[in-house]
Amino acid sequence: MAAQELPVVAPSEFEQVAKADEAAIDELRPARADDAAELLVLQRACWTSDAILNDTFEIPALHEDLATVRANFATYETWVLRRGPRLIGAVRGVLRGTDWEVGRLMVAPDLQGQGLGQMLLQHIERQAPPSARRLWLFTGKRSEANIRLYTRAGYQLIPDDDDSLPHVPHTVRLVKLTSPESSQAG
Repeated sequence: MAAQELPVVAPSEFEQVAKADEAAIDELRPARADDAAELLVLQRACWTSDAILNDTFEIPALHEDLATVRANFATYETWVLRRGPRLIGAVRGVLRGTDWEVGRLMVAPDLQGQGLGQMLLQHIERQAPPSARRLWLFTGKRSEANIRLYTRAGYQLIPDDDDSLPHVPHTVRLVKLTSPESSQAG
């Protein structure tokens, strides 16, 4: 019996896009107004899974609309991470007194666990002005992967009865003191 030759099939459009995505270079840059719609979609994708995990939809990120996301660019220093044309991550920070608030750290669900969240966290920490004495953030009480990321980065859980930072329902708050060198610089 003669071997049957299989036809050669051209790669599908999906395979071509996937290969192009793998070859694309990541770009981390300040957010622009034209990022807002895609950022909102990514935000909802990330926090919907967090809402399910924490058994609550009382998550501020899920209640923002496009106008709010755009308006927040004026208040928060927001950074986006793109891989080719795709927005794959983001993070923001804002100085409140001597506290640098880290927020909206997000990585596309299909790319989580690859170190992108850690890279975004390190980047936004470096953006803190010299006057920042501590960094702080909050995450869902049951968001164990997030809590592990933050504690590995040097953040410590603060007690529920600590009123030095705002309370957000269904969350834990974490803080990290800045180094003396960074708070004396500038």
